[in-house]
Amino acid sequence: MESEMTMPQILFAYELDGKGGGKALKGENVAKKIKSKTLAWVHLDVNAPETRHWLETQCDYLDPLVLDALLAHETRPRVMEYQGGMLLNLRGVNLNENAEAEDMVSIRIWIDPHRIISLQRRNLKAVKDLVNELEEGKGPSGPADFLAALSANLFLRMEKVLTDLDSRTDDIEEAVLDKPDTDEREEIIDIRRMAIVLRRYIAPQKDIMSHLCLSEIPWIEPIHKHKFQENLDRVTRYVEDLDAIRERAQIVKDELINALSDRLNRNMYVLSIVAAIFLPLGFITGLLGINVGGMPGANDPQAFWIVFGLCLMILILQLLLFRKMKWF
Repeated sequence: MESEMTMPQILFAYELDGKGGGKALKGENVAKKIKSKTLAWVHLDVNAPETRHWLETQCDYLDPLVLDALLAHETRPRVMEYQGGMLLNLRGVNLNENAEAEDMVSIRIWIDPHRIISLQRRNLKAVKDLVNELEEGKGPSGPADFLAALSANLFLRMEKVLTDLDSRTDDIEEAVLDKPDTDEREEIIDIRRMAIVLRRYIAPQKDIMSHLCLSEIPWIEPIHKHKFQENLDRVTRYVEDLDAIRERAQIVKDELINALSDRLNRNMYVLSIVAAIFLPLGFITGLLGINVGGMPGANDPQAFWIVFGLCLMILILQLLLFRKMKWF
């Protein structure tokens, strides 16, 4: 009865045949294979309330510290070797529908020579890729192969997200250089935010790959370390790309601020020139507009045109003076 209650919380389980294939496990066979010497993989939903109970009863060989780490609500990428096995927390980009890619999805893994126990809170397409590889007979043959294949799938899924982010940076940079606009600030801020969040979870995975390359755990052989080295090179490039995108976004932001500031300064300059031109003219018209006796030309029908000509002459002299002073 207890097994029937917990079985639906097992998303899938496989017995690895050591040749790249896997046999799907159902029902009580899952717990039996996980306890046996045959390499088996079980993938669980950590959100299900029965998951902890199933792990405590069916995987009682797990240390309580390992169990708590697997079931933790919040995780950061990490790796820890313990009693011939390894605890890992990895993250992949969120490619689920209506989700933000930078809201990265975690996968928690306990792995040793005879069993692989992984847990997720949200769907991770890199895990589904691994299932498809096992179904096609092209999957991992051992625990180290599993780690290499899973991490490679995680990092390959990141490629398109980073490429799109780099393209967005190119587009906004071109737009700022061509026709800067205040609306582009939000796009620049979003690019920087996305780069920062992605780097927060991708950079620690570089340390994980580095640890696996140097690990002395017996079931990680030199051929596997070469695969981990490839993954390390790839994730290192991602981190460098994110740093470059973040710096470029800051430079584009500074360029946008400078362009908008120059535009404002030009507008203020034009307004200042206009104000300087009309200041003496306004003084003359204001002076002649005083409604008191004795104003010259008050009774002369030609006085208006004389004043108009005087103002026009002053305007021309001002323009010549400003030109000579290189104000425009």
